[in-house]
Amino acid sequence: MLRLALMLITGILVSFYYFPFEFVFMPEVNTKMAMAAAGLVLVAIRVARRRMPVIDKDFLTISVLAGIVSLICLAAVVWNGTEDYTYVTYIVSMWVWLSAAYVAVSAIRAVHGTVSVTLVCNYLIAVCVFQCLTAIAIDMIPALKMAVDRVVVGMGFTPDGWMETTDRLYGIGATLDVAGSRFSVVLIMIVHLCLKRGYRIGKMLLTWYISAFFVIAVIGNMIARTTTVGLVLALAYLAFSALTIRIDREHKGWTWTYLGGLVAACLLSVVILYNTSPVMRSNIRFAFEGFFSLAEEGRWEVHSNEILQNMVVFPDNAKTWLIGDGYIENPYGKDPYYMGPQWHGYYMQTDIGYLRFIFYFGIFGLLAFIYFIWRAGKICIGRFPSHTVLFLLMLAVNYIVWMKVSTDIFLVFALFLCVGQEENDDYDRMIAEGR
Repeated sequence: MLRLALMLITGILVSFYYFPFEFVFMPEVNTKMAMAAAGLVLVAIRVARRRMPVIDKDFLTISVLAGIVSLICLAAVVWNGTEDYTYVTYIVSMWVWLSAAYVAVSAIRAVHGTVSVTLVCNYLIAVCVFQCLTAIAIDMIPALKMAVDRVVVGMGFTPDGWMETTDRLYGIGATLDVAGSRFSVVLIMIVHLCLKRGYRIGKMLLTWYISAFFVIAVIGNMIARTTTVGLVLALAYLAFSALTIRIDREHKGWTWTYLGGLVAACLLSVVILYNTSPVMRSNIRFAFEGFFSLAEEGRWEVHSNEILQNMVVFPDNAKTWLIGDGYIENPYGKDPYYMGPQWHGYYMQTDIGYLRFIFYFGIFGLLAFIYFIWRAGKICIGRFPSHTVLFLLMLAVNYIVWMKVSTDIFLVFALFLCVGQEENDDYDRMIAEGR
C-alpha cells in the first residue's frame, strides 16, 4: 500500500514536470520552476557527497549549444533594436528543464530502487492517460471544471479575476499544441515498448499499453490534433516492425489473436461512444476531422490546416533571412518602439514554427536550434543504443511539429539525460531475463 502511494506521488511529480501549470494563488511560478528549485538542492547535496561529477560532459555540451542559441537570439534583438527576449534566455530554460527533470527521475529511482528508459516511459504513459481521462471528466462534470478553472491559471479564472473560455478539451496543464507534441512522443513510446518486449510482454501489460494507446490517440486528438503526428509515426513504426518481427509458433497464435481482440474492443468502444453520446460524437469528429472529411466528402480537409496555409509568409529581404527581425511574439502593444503594422496573433501573423524562428533570429539561429535538439537526441542514442529508434522518432516529432507550432520537446530528452547508462542496462537485462 505504501509503495502504491509513493508511486502515485511520483506520478504527480512527473505530471507537474511534463504538463507544468501555475496555481492562481502562486502566479508566475509554475510547477516546473518549483521542481527546478528543488532539483538544484538535490544536485548540490549529491555533489557535496561526491556521488556525481561537478561538471558532466553531456551537460556541458548541450549547455554550450543552448548558449549559442541564446547568443544568436541576443544578437538578433540587439541588431534590430527590439525588446523581445523570448528565446534570449533559452539556456536558462534548458537548465530549468534539466533541474526539474532531475527531481522527477530521482523520485522514480527512490521508489523503484533504480531508473531506466522503460520506467520513465511507463510513468509518462500513465500521466498522459490520466490527463486525457481528466480532460473528459472536466468537460462532462461542471463542478470539476469550475474547481480546476478556479485553481489553475490559464484554464479559467486568472489572477486578475477574469474568466478565460475555451472550446477545447484540457487537462490539468495539458492543453493545445504543447500537449499534442507530448502526447505524440508518448504514443511512439507505447509502440516501442511493446515491440521491444515482443511475445514476452504478457497479457496484462499488453492490455495496458494498447488501452493507453487508444485513450491517448482518441482523447489526445480531442485536446490537440497535433497528436496525429505521433499517431501516424507510431502506426508506421508498428507496421514496418510487423514485417520484420519473428514470433515462434508457440506464441504466435495468442499474440496476434489477443492483440486483435484488444484492438477490436477499443474500436468498438469508440464506435459505441460516438453513437450514444452527443458530446463524445462532437469531440471525436473534431479530433479526426480530416478522416471524416475524407470519408464523407472524398478529400482531406481540416480547418486548422486551412488557417495554417494562410500563415505561409517568407522574409522579403536578406537581412531578415540572415539575422531575423528580432520578433517572435506580437510586438503590437508590447514594444513601445514598434511602429509597424498591427498583426493578429504572432509576429507576421504566422504560427508556423520554422517561420517564426527565421523572423526572430534568422536562418543561422534556426540551424543552431535544430542542431541543439539533434545533439540532445544523439546523446540519448549514444547512451541507450537499444532505444535508438525511439529517440530518432522523437526527433522526427519535434521537426514535424515545427511545421505547425514553435514548441520543442527538449523536456522529454531532459528526462532521459538524467538516467544513467549502467542502471538502464541493468534494468533492461533484468526485464530480458524475465525477473
